This record gives sequence, C-alpha cells and structure tokens, in this order.
Amino acid sequence: MSNIGIIIEERSRDIGDFLVGRLLPFRKKRMIGPFIFIDHMGPTQLGPHHYMDVDQHPHYGLSTLTFMLEGEILHKDSLGTEQVISPGAVNWMVAGRGATHTERTPESLRNGNEFIAHGYQIWVALPKDKEQIAPEFHHFTAQELPQWTDHTASFKLIAGSGYGRTSPVPVHSPLFMIEIKTDEPYELDTMNNLSGEIGICIVDGSIEACGEEIGKGNILVAKVSDTCKTRIRAGSHILLFGGEPFPEERHIFWNFVSYDKANLEKIKKQWAQRSFPMMKGEQSYIPLPGL
Repeated sequence: MSNIGIIIEERSRDIGDFLVGRLLPFRKKRMIGPFIFIDHMGPTQLGPHHYMDVDQHPHYGLSTLTFMLEGEILHKDSLGTEQVISPGAVNWMVAGRGATHTERTPESLRNGNEFIAHGYQIWVALPKDKEQIAPEFHHFTAQELPQWTDHTASFKLIAGSGYGRTSPVPVHSPLFMIEIKTDEPYELDTMNNLSGEIGICIVDGSIEACGEEIGKGNILVAKVSDTCKTRIRAGSHILLFGGEPFPEERHIFWNFVSYDKANLEKIKKQWAQRSFPMMKGEQSYIPLPGL
C-alpha cells in the first residue's frame, strides 16, 4: 500500500452552466507533471432551454486542452479562431502572454432536442521561459491522433509522447495524455512506456492498484517509477495524465498561472482595465473575481 500514492476524488463545482467534477488542483497535490487544472464536465443533459454559454474570459501562462467524449462545443478566441470540437478531437489553445475565448453550444445543436455534453477541460502550465510566448490555436481531429491496440485494450495518444509514439499536438514540455478503453481485464505497463508523474483517471469502470480497488470519478496519482502493478477492469475507460514536473512552484489565480506572483498581479490589472487581448466583436465579459 505504500506505493498507492494519492487518490483524488472529484469534487463538485458550479461553473455557472452546470456542475463539473474538479480533479485538479487538489490541496495535497496541486499539479500532476505540468497539468495544473482538470475539470470533468458532465455527463450533463442539455437543451432545449439549457445550453453551455461561457462568456469571454482570459487565460495566461498556460495551454488549454479540451477533449470531448459526447456533444460539441464551439470555441471562439481573440486570435480570430472559430472551431467546433467533436468527440475524440482536441482543441489546444496556447494562451501564453494572453488570450481570451468563449465556449458555447453550437447553433447546430440548439434545435430543440436534448443531448449529452461530456468531456474534460484541462490546463497545462507553460515552462518558465515560455510563459509569455505568443498565443496560438490548434485543432486535431480524432483521426489525426495516434491510435493502437494492445491485446483487447485500445489506446489513443491525445497529447505528448508515450509508448513509442508522439501526438501532433504541439506541447511545450515533456508530458502525456492517453485514453485507454478495455474490453477485457488489462495489465497496464507504465514503467517502460511513460516517465515523470502520472495520474490514472477512471472515467468509467475501475482499476486495481496495490491491492486496492479504485472506481469511477477518481484519479490515482504517483510517480511512474513508483507505480505498482495496475490492472484495468473489463469495460473500463481510463485517462492517463502526467509528465515531468517543473522545478519551480506555480501560482494560480482564477484563469492565470505563473511562477511569479508579480506577473499575476500585472495580468489581473490588465483584465480589470480591459487592456487584455479581447475578441473582436464580442461584447460579453466575465469580471475579475472579487471586483
């Protein structure tokens, strides 16, 4: 049991449109590798009078990764991007020194019918020397991501590198995010295929690690080198998050991340004064918390 690490359970958070399960940050574990924020959205039934509408808001010092399991989201940002993300695809926005965006249910789904929205909203902190790089946006379809099978388990490499493969998502530090689905029980070998810290997130089903059963809605966190034998149960859906941790601590305020608290104060003032990069033609604005 000494190698079981930390088990993080989803904590309910209200983000205005619906409840999410907050996985990171956690009081005993602020980050997993460079991953600093993980929200599990849904599964939530939307429509015909309840849709996702997240108004214009800022990001700094991080990259956002959106991964949908069901439903769709329309992403618009201050770079001029307009991109619908569908299940299995990846939206990757490098906020760097500052970007804003909105996330809404696309018009094609506002048709009076009900549908399920289910996915993950993730932030990856940028390295110290890349915190203020120029913003970028990238979209990759499910077919563009590396996929393979091992026995009866199917793998998808969403971002980073692992298992001898590399995702096309342009990450800025050594990391991995991998989706695994099992038809039969499967022995997970991370020791020879991944490095750094690892979070094993159970979307559905369960795993057995160090003699303990860990079920849906939890993340098991450990170092890859310390991870004991892990068995994924049949019919399970797993996400692996992790990578090499940064040498410096990261501070977080609202949607801003930095190694330097002074940077956060500057960015807070910019957003409050509306001197931050804003979306052309977008009138919505989420005020800085506390004002």
